[in-house]
Amino acid sequence: RWNDQALTRWREDPTSESFGVFFFVGDRATRRSWSNSFTPMLRAGRHYEAIFTAGRAEFRRQDEQVETHTEIAVSTEDDLEIRRLQVTNRAEAARSLVVTAYTEVVLAPAATDELHRVFSNLFVHTEAAPEHGAILLTRRPRSAEEQPPWMFCALKAARGAVGPCSFETDRARCIGRGRSVRAPALL
Repeated sequence: RWNDQALTRWREDPTSESFGVFFFVGDRATRRSWSNSFTPMLRAGRHYEAIFTAGRAEFRRQDEQVETHTEIAVSTEDDLEIRRLQVTNRAEAARSLVVTAYTEVVLAPAATDELHRVFSNLFVHTEAAPEHGAILLTRRPRSAEEQPPWMFCALKAARGAVGPCSFETDRARCIGRGRSVRAPALL
């Protein structure tokens, strides 16, 4: 959340569909995939640890001889959240892994989104900025005077061999018909 705006879809109810910001890691050779944290796929992996401190959260896990370490920090000075995902292959052979970031953007008061999320989705506008490895997001203004909020999501590789980056902003193509983020079609 930022001021009175929900930036991404999130619900406090753990019995509902998982909402938030997630990373998925998939192995192209084995066609197996997992999330960076317990949610949304509800699997802990071979090893799993969650650490929460003031202004920071960490998730460590191991799946298929791949370790992931996720750090989430919110700046106290700027309107900024940074998520860092470190992926380490512990197998002897090289592998081709695909990392996918997923969230549902709202950019509106949370109550508006909770009343009718499908209707709320109609007003979110996305624009790929592949030269920056980012997606720009805003809401369509309701009037000429309205200044809608903007946000961006970027996925940057720190080092190593990185293949092409692609973007998909259609929930139906990512999740699939009759599916949820617990078993998305994109994987």
